[in-house]
Amino acid sequence: MQRIGVLTSGGDAPGMNAAIRAVVRKALYHGLEVLGIKRGFSGFIEADIEPLNAWSVADIVHRGGTMLRTARCEKFKTPEGRRIAKENVDRFGIQGLVVIGGGGSFHGAAIFNREFGLPVMCLPGTIDNDISGTDYSIGFDTAVNTVVEAINKIRDTATSHERTFVVEVMGRDTGFIALTAGLAGGAESIIIPERPFSLEEICARLERNYRKGTSHSIIVVAEGAASGVEIGREIKKRTGFDTKVTILGHLQRGGSPTAFDRVLASMLGAKAVEWLMQGESNKMAGYVAGQVVSVDLERVLNRRKNINLALYDLAGILSI
Repeated sequence: MQRIGVLTSGGDAPGMNAAIRAVVRKALYHGLEVLGIKRGFSGFIEADIEPLNAWSVADIVHRGGTMLRTARCEKFKTPEGRRIAKENVDRFGIQGLVVIGGGGSFHGAAIFNREFGLPVMCLPGTIDNDISGTDYSIGFDTAVNTVVEAINKIRDTATSHERTFVVEVMGRDTGFIALTAGLAGGAESIIIPERPFSLEEICARLERNYRKGTSHSIIVVAEGAASGVEIGREIKKRTGFDTKVTILGHLQRGGSPTAFDRVLASMLGAKAVEWLMQGESNKMAGYVAGQVVSVDLERVLNRRKNINLALYDLAGILSI
């Protein structure tokens, strides 16, 4: 193997740049050439591809987002789109591909590998942390810390004004961010898709805590479980408490990655290159129990990652 490509696809996540840097410099260390593919699979189809060297990835390890930019590409989902991409693989002499992204990106990589045999290695890059086969995905730790910092600031004003605040966080289908940040931020209630919730119980807890002398509360809601605006409206209606809603939105995707995400991305990116050189393909570089592991891509795509509901129960106990 002499030349590999690297791309970022789907939603951006803090730490993607650190992963790109690791892929490029590890490959160069072993004498490989690296091509950067812009805007995900769109760049694959449009031949928006350029050589990367050590200086191309200088001064990016601490930056959020992705220097290669990212996009979702409907055309790549079609046989015609993938055929054009294959023509560009041949044109640029790409012999292996590293894909950094989430489940949709992995699915595209797996199909391309199956149809054309191009060796692919995937890195989990999503703040949602919903990729099976890895304890952590690149960007999750940074997103959680962003939410916790916001909760800390919101609690200051909630205390000053004796208010209840509902904080809606990202998590389209899962509650990893909401649960982890809610526990770390001392939220009184956490609402996630994986566990049914009762507004009646939440309101009863708020009223019970108020009678005990608590003058403010924080409720964290995963966007995939409920609308923060609707939750806030119902709480105010049922309890009469002054209730405000904060939707953090895409704020959670940005910002400088934490040290953990930088190290995680660096380890996964370097291993992906090693495994491609060793002839591995159709795999994901994951992080399990403190070790970098190789996981079959089909296994990743066919298994749902389960949330740790013991943490949910712990959060409930500690919020009493």
